Amino acid sequence: MSYREEWKEVKIGDISDRITSGGTPSTRKKEYYNGTIPWLKTQEVNFNRIYKTNNHITELGLKNSSTKWIETNSVIMAMYGATAGKVAINKIRLTTNQACCNITLNPNKANYEYLYYFLCKDYTRILNLAVGAAQQNLSTSVIKELKVKLPPLPIQNRIASILSAFDEKIEVNRQMNAT
Repeated sequence: MSYREEWKEVKIGDISDRITSGGTPSTRKKEYYNGTIPWLKTQEVNFNRIYKTNNHITELGLKNSSTKWIETNSVIMAMYGATAGKVAINKIRLTTNQACCNITLNPNKANYEYLYYFLCKDYTRILNLAVGAAQQNLSTSVIKELKVKLPPLPIQNRIASILSAFDEKIEVNRQMNAT
């Protein structure tokens, strides 16, 4: 049997341990902001890896909002407006606003980097699923139903490893050029 025949089309919801959006603490309460908890906004989701966030919230802000902790190596997809369909991988534990769909995969079913690269490649198709008159939006329910093509896990791991090595080399070159 060829590797191609072993590929399966599955819904993201079927390979995930958790899919959730985040939340925004009340902006009227200054005590909810400028804390130590990384808090991601969709403007930071741009086909990248997240090592730090531009904003932070406090423990009080976390407790008094619908935001929640997102485990490292989750795939984050922006759901609203100009950033809809863009993805990132969080390399730190963080929280997000409600415009982020946070996908934590079951590692026995799928490789998070493979899913990230698949979604990057499928950006245009995903954008076409967004709905709305004034602003194009996705929802967690639409994202759960998104179908992806998965090879066996060892092949996913190999594909992700090769693509990640290229991304790392590009980032090193970018940093060298900036220096």
